[in-house]
This record gives sequence, structure tokens and C-alpha cells, in this order.
Amino acid sequence: MYNLGEQFARDYSLALANPECVLQGEKYRFTILSESLIRIEYNKDGVFEDRPTELVWYRNFEKPEFTIKQDKKYLEIETKYFKLYYTKEADVRGTKINPLANFRIELKNTERTWYFGHPEIRNFGTSSETLESRNKKKVTKKGLFSGDGFVSIDDSESKILSETGNLMERSNVEVDTYVFFYLNDFAVCLKDYYQITGYPALIPRFALGNWWSRNVTYNDQSLKKLITDFKENKIPLSVLLLNEDWHINTYQDKKTKAGFTWNEENFKSPRAMVKYLHSNGIRIGLNISPEKGFYPYEEYYEKAKGYLEVGKDGIIPFNVFDPKYIDVYLKLFIHPLENVDIDFFWFDYDTTASKEELWAMNHYQFYDMSRNYKNRPMLLTKNCGIAEHRYPVLYSGPTTVSWKTLEAIPLYNASAANMGVSFWSHDIGGFHNGVEDNELYTRFVQLGVFSPILKFGSEKGKYYKREPWLWGIKTYSIVRDYLQLRHRLIPYLYAESYKYHKQGTPLIQPIYYKNPEMYDDVLYRNEYFLGSELFISPIVKPKDHVMNRVIHKFFIPEGTWYDFVTGKKFPGGHNYVSFFRDEDYPVFSKSGAIIVLGDNPNPNDTTPPKDLEIHIFPGRNNTYYLYEDDGVSDLYRKDFYLLSSIDYNYLPNNYTVIIRALEGKSGIVPERRNYKFRFRNTKHAEDVIIYFNDSKIEGTNYTEGPDFIVEVKDVPSIGQLTVNCKGKDIEIDAVRLINEDIANIISDLQIKTELKEKIDGVLFSDLPIKKKRIEVRKLKNKGLEPKFIKLFLKLLEYIEQV
Repeated sequence: MYNLGEQFARDYSLALANPECVLQGEKYRFTILSESLIRIEYNKDGVFEDRPTELVWYRNFEKPEFTIKQDKKYLEIETKYFKLYYTKEADVRGTKINPLANFRIELKNTERTWYFGHPEIRNFGTSSETLESRNKKKVTKKGLFSGDGFVSIDDSESKILSETGNLMERSNVEVDTYVFFYLNDFAVCLKDYYQITGYPALIPRFALGNWWSRNVTYNDQSLKKLITDFKENKIPLSVLLLNEDWHINTYQDKKTKAGFTWNEENFKSPRAMVKYLHSNGIRIGLNISPEKGFYPYEEYYEKAKGYLEVGKDGIIPFNVFDPKYIDVYLKLFIHPLENVDIDFFWFDYDTTASKEELWAMNHYQFYDMSRNYKNRPMLLTKNCGIAEHRYPVLYSGPTTVSWKTLEAIPLYNASAANMGVSFWSHDIGGFHNGVEDNELYTRFVQLGVFSPILKFGSEKGKYYKREPWLWGIKTYSIVRDYLQLRHRLIPYLYAESYKYHKQGTPLIQPIYYKNPEMYDDVLYRNEYFLGSELFISPIVKPKDHVMNRVIHKFFIPEGTWYDFVTGKKFPGGHNYVSFFRDEDYPVFSKSGAIIVLGDNPNPNDTTPPKDLEIHIFPGRNNTYYLYEDDGVSDLYRKDFYLLSSIDYNYLPNNYTVIIRALEGKSGIVPERRNYKFRFRNTKHAEDVIIYFNDSKIEGTNYTEGPDFIVEVKDVPSIGQLTVNCKGKDIEIDAVRLINEDIANIISDLQIKTELKEKIDGVLFSDLPIKKKRIEVRKLKNKGLEPKFIKLFLKLLEYIEQV
């Protein structure tokens, strides 16, 4: 068997199930992997598979609790979640007339039963296609989240991975199916899924910053100008993607997408260019299309000919299932690029390429990067549909510039979570066609800021305006502020990414996980939780131009929530309507939320910052775990990380924050730090006491709007910092009132001030809504324009709803 390298080796012992969990006959084998997961194999020749497949790598679970009842003819298996019935040696698939004839599994505490051929029509689906195809037709690929409370995965067609990492065909397989039973606890299903397939990869920290990708022919000079423009316009940038023109790409007078050799006319010294980007805190990825094969113009083409066959056209054809091809591809075409410090690659696969080919390419490229512990593996690639969480980041493909595209993204990201995937990348603003519109562009950016990945991208053409400074001052200012906020959010997003990697908790969890009825409600199904502390209700529709605001209806989950920017309070479990200006966005923090923001002197720097600003919302106790490491290497696997707890103990007249390092090593973060504690919606405390370990230290405190702020400078990162604040009735009651929203709308309208007073007198009077409508219409006689009358009648409808 061809040895591809240690980075691809598979430990076969991890794929072997605990023999105490296996029940086997002549034609069947059942493996109880957990109380909620069972593997079902059936083969008339008694041939079963113990090796890892493309999808399933691990079966060595600890023995779960289960009971068995059996005699010579019948078998019953029961766990906490399910009960299986089987007629021994009979075909588990039953018959066409009666698929339950020989085999069935009941989901306990329900009347639901799973069997082979079950339609599973209550499955919520997942993001299996590009975003454009998602707009044109319904997602058909099955996900893990289902209203049935169970889901099955057929693994009978998967290839086998050899111990050296080669792919091999399976033979004589009839049934190899995994069935998950989780009732209403989807986290149980995800845990089982990650246990058999591998937990999600931890992406590099820089991937959570702002990405830039334009399908433009950059060179040394234009690239430096671009970086200067970002710097001068105070917009952070962490990732630069070079599209296909970075390499030589012509063959026999025709342009191709293939290429692994630098175009020296554009980049005189690639190493110097990469060094320049790195010195500015920017990481670089290259667009490649490996499925196109190797062309004669490649630098290492002649050497590759010594190992691989050449086609009649002179091109070495793509063959990802040939281990020798993979070996040549990686060593002669990828490693030289990595040797100039390229950080990762963007697989711009042809959409006609098979999903299995794409999986193999993703797999080999990703795990080849792991041979060097200094560079944590990451790809930008299309969805291969097989354990896609292992190969982040996924790219949704070229999209149309439109509100329809924007509207599709939140639901697309949410359905990805149904398969345990968090890192989808979409082109901010859309990729091509459509009409460039400042409001649409702004809403794309805002959604991107509160998504796992934020990537700008567009087709060639000088009129695609992705650079924020090409827009008017208002749009530029809003977008700049949001992109700065995105970089400040990296400590929070990275800690949540670690939880995803370590515990299997997706960064995005749709509202319908907790409220399944929301899935069919077009008003609310786009809403999602971003990590443990934030809740997002995306704006995906244009504004009312008379009001100059978006009329946005949203649902707030159970509990108490606060507008992240204004601090306005929203009691949960209710529907609301609000009116959002261009600069506003519906982001909410739960009661007791702890959100860690960072500031670095270099705005592009994504390493753990010296300055932390910690936002804390009142109302209840909470503990947040801040995870930090170097963000780029695999040293965290050897305990080179720092995990700190941030404890908030809340009482109405006394609250305390304690930060302590729990585990890991020193030297991971700055030796000393500056902390700004921003207590949201909180009055000035009468007494503030600060301790580091057992010693009292000094700090400063002051109010800023509705927030109380405590600053502590130059504190050691390892140790315990305690801030205790005392006062009377410290929380500011900031329940959001729709009257305030409407008063602000009236104030901004181009209407005579005298008329505004009359409108205010009508809208906020004690008159019933019906009479208010009559009085508004009468204002036409006072000179109120019809468009404003129509507006205020609409506002009365919303007032009535509230």
C-alpha cells in the first residue's frame, strides 16, 4: 500500500467497537455505540466492516447502558432512548409490502417508530448546495435535525481508509446504517455524530477577522496600495485571498483556471510579497483548481512527468484516487507554495466535479497541512457533503447581488448547523450581477459581522463596490464601525469556536432548535443564537424610504434580553416590532451576558490582545470561559493555551466580577493586561473595591451613558482579579417602549414642527386606534402630505399589535 505520510495514517484500533457492545449473528451485526446511537449491519454472507470509512472514523465508545432480551428467534435491545425488535437472521429491510416485518426501532416516550425505508419527512434538511442553487430549489439533502426525534445515515457506499491513508473500495456490503435517537435533545445527536466522525476542526484565529477577495489581477504595487487604503481608512483586514490571476494560466492561447506557478510579471518576489502581508498582520490564501490537472507551463511539470502519465494534449490529468498522484500533487505543487509561507488554499472546484472527488481532495489537502505543527490546517472549499465539519471553511459559491441572496443567507447558515457545520463563507455584497446599492451593501456587512465568517468578494469590474471607502460618507462610516466591531469581537468568537471544536456546540443555533414552530414562520425563522451570549434577528428587507427606517418584526426568546448597542430591555417570549435606521442592527444579549471584546494597537492583529473590554449585562449570575492560544499552530494540543473563567455574581445592590486563569500555560497571552469592565444599564456604584489575588489595587471608575465602567491597568494575566461594586438599586430600568421609537421617527421626518406637535398629540393620546386613524386623516387639511398620512396609519397598525 502506497505510504502517503504519517499525517494521513489512521489508527485502526479507534475504529473498532467495544466487543461488549456488539451483538452478531450469521447475517446481522448490531453495535450499540451509545444510549442514543446504534449501528446496523446486514450481509447475507456475514461480511462486516471494522475499518474506518470516509465518514466514520471512530467506534471505540465506552459501553453504554442497555438491556438485551433474546431467544433463538427474536432479539430485543433497549436503551434510555430506543427499543429495537428484530427477527434473527431475517433481512432488516423487510419487504416492500411490509418494511417492518423483521425489524423496527421504537423511539421511547413517543409513538414513533423507525424502520428501513422510513421517509423521515420531518427532517429539516441541510445546506448541501451552493447558495444560488439554494435560491432556486428546496434543499433536499437530509440533515441530522428532525421533528421525528431520530435520523439515519447510510454509510454502505463509503470508501475505506487504509492504515496509510489510501482510499479503497468496499465490497459485498448490503446494509451499514447508523441511526440516531435523541427525541428533543439535538445536542445528544450532535455529540454522537462528532464521536463517530471526529469533532470539528479549530480554525486559526485570523479566520475570524475580515477577509478580502476580489476577482482582480493584483500585482506587487496594487496589492500594497490596497493594504494602504485599508490602513488609511481605518478598516481592519486579516485575510487576503488572491484569485486565479496570481498564477500563470494560459495554455495554447487559451486561459485556464489551472495553475500552481507564480506569474512573475505581477509578483517579482512572492516571498517578499507574503512577508510584507504578514508584517501587516494579514494572512494569505491562494485560489487553486486542482481538478484541472497539471499543465506544461508549470514549474515542476517536467519532474511530475517522471511519475505520472501525460494525456495526448500534454496535460497530466487529475486523478485524486491515485495515491501517487496525490503524493506528486502535494510535494511538487503545494509544498513549494507553502515554502513561501502561504497560509492556506482556496479550492475553486468546478461544480461538475463529483462530491467524492471533492471530499478526497479536501481530506488530503487539509491533513497534509497538519504535518507542520506551526500552521493549523484550514481550507476554503465547497461542500463535499461528507463530514464537512472536518474541513472548514466552506464557500457558498458565486451569488447574485440582491436582497434575495441576503435573505437566503441566515436560513442557509442555520440549516448548515443541522449537519453540525458552522463555518460557511458568503461573498459580502454578493458576487456578481444585480445592482450596487448602499443599503443592501450595509446590511450584508452587518449580517457578516454577526456570522462565523466575514468575507468580501466580487467578480471583476470596477463598478462592483466592495471597498467601503468607495461609498458615500454615511455608508462608509457605518461599515467602518461595524468592521472594527468585528475585529473587536474576535476574543468572543474564538472562545465560541473552541467550544464548537471541543464540545460540539455550533456557533450558530437557529431559533427553531428551541422553538420548532418557528421553522415555518417566514418572519422569525431567520433568527439565530451566535454563541452562548448573543441572539441575532437579521434584517433582510429594504427600508421604508419615507420613514427612513426598516420596519422589522422579531421574536425574543424566553428570558430577559438587551439590545447590545442601546441596552434597551426586552422581556422574552414575545413578538416585537421596531424601526431600525441604517446604522442600527437587531443584536441582543441575554441577562447576565458576558461578552469579551479586544483592542490591538495594530488593527489587523488578531492575536490575544493586551486590552480587553468586557461587557456585562445585569439581571443574573453567569460564568463565561475565555479560551486563548497562539491562534495559528497546533501547539494547543500540547496544552499551550490559557483557559480563564469570568464569574459574574449579581445582586441588585452588590455585584462582583472575578477573572481567574483555570488551566493552561503562561506566555500564551500578554504578560500583563488592561481591563475595562463595562457594566451595561448600571448606575454609578457607591463603592468599588479591586483585588489582585489577596492585594488591594487601584482602578478608575466612571459612568458613560447608561453604563458604569471600571478600568484596571497593568494587571498580571495569571492570577485572580476581583472587582466588587456596591450601590442601591443598581440596574437602570430600560424597558424598550415603542412610543420612544415613534417619537424619534416623527423627529427625523421633514415635516413642519407645528404639524409634528399635532401628530404627537394624536398618536400618543388616549383615543382608541380607530379614532386616531380618523384624526390622522384630518391632518391632510392642515397640510400633511399623503405619503406621511399613509406612514402614520401604518404606524398605528404596529402600535395596535403591541
